[in-house]
Amino acid sequence: MSGIEPWPLQDIFVPETIADHEAQRSDAIAIARVICILGVVYVHAWTGLNGAALDALRGTAQENLRWLLMELFGRSAVPLLGLISGWLVAGSSGVRNWSGHVRRKARTILLPMILWNGIAILLVSGAALTLGLSAPVPKTIWWVIDEMLVVTRNPHINVQMPFLRDLFLCMVAAPLLVRMPGWALACIALVAAACHVTGLGPPVLMRASILFFFTLGILARRGAWEERILRWPLVLALLPFTLLMGAQLYRAIMLADSDAVLALRGLDLAARLAAVIAFWRIAWILAGGRARLLLLRIEPYVFLLFCAHLVLIWLGGPLLGKLTGRMGSPLYPIYLILQPLLVLGVVIILGRLLSRVAPRAAALLSGGRL
Repeated sequence: MSGIEPWPLQDIFVPETIADHEAQRSDAIAIARVICILGVVYVHAWTGLNGAALDALRGTAQENLRWLLMELFGRSAVPLLGLISGWLVAGSSGVRNWSGHVRRKARTILLPMILWNGIAILLVSGAALTLGLSAPVPKTIWWVIDEMLVVTRNPHINVQMPFLRDLFLCMVAAPLLVRMPGWALACIALVAAACHVTGLGPPVLMRASILFFFTLGILARRGAWEERILRWPLVLALLPFTLLMGAQLYRAIMLADSDAVLALRGLDLAARLAAVIAFWRIAWILAGGRARLLLLRIEPYVFLLFCAHLVLIWLGGPLLGKLTGRMGSPLYPIYLILQPLLVLGVVIILGRLLSRVAPRAAALLSGGRL
């Protein structure tokens, strides 16, 4: 035995540690998708009120609660989805083959967007025409084309779809982006940030911030930024987001009609960037906690949730709203808080039924994720 050279400790333990770390990172990415897309539901939650009626409730407890949920879990979490997409594409070998890469992304991003926009017109506008639902209806052939393909404007029904539209365009450009040097990517990110602040972008990009975060994701992969953030104390990772959310709350209440549009958009972008850091740390913690398995079981359904939630809210919101009342009613806050979970429950049932009865339709509508 004395003649046998012992294995170095790092050869025994490090590979397992690295594997565990990479597994937790993969889980954290999946969990980030879950909490981000659940948060998106708050942005589009049913209120039963039009824009003028919502403005009349500004400053009330329920409107402040709605604003907080939208900003905290919705608009602030969405940028992480764009950044994760850039991070993943930067490590994909398939992106090198432009035609194959674009075909895959057309099948998993663009096609579901078009199908769900068509379903939205059929069901929501159909309910408006036949049942009196207060919802947009087709006016011209071009209205239908624009509503389905998001060519020149944001949809009136599925208002979340510009994210998929712009993400697909980022994916089309990804084979070029991943070959660019870091300084060129930084320039693109700065231009995209400037477009977001100045309100430029449409109709090329409906939301220039998506390109900003997608490009940051590529840079993050190259610089292992996600690993650096994990070394930060949790308080340090959450502090910028907390402070900027406080500034956003002050802006929403005290500066609602401010003319400082550029400054407000700059603050908005800074808050979104801080949110990326905060939600990544939260996702990492959840990936190592007891909630991990439950969240991972939900993850295959969240793309379907993203695509279908507004159709369900348009159709089902008024029905459940009859039990709780519109925004301003005593029971409405309960309904508001539970809406993401209610919609998720319906989506899981829908996804399971589709997978059993029409697996091909389930694959198309979920972008191959079911």
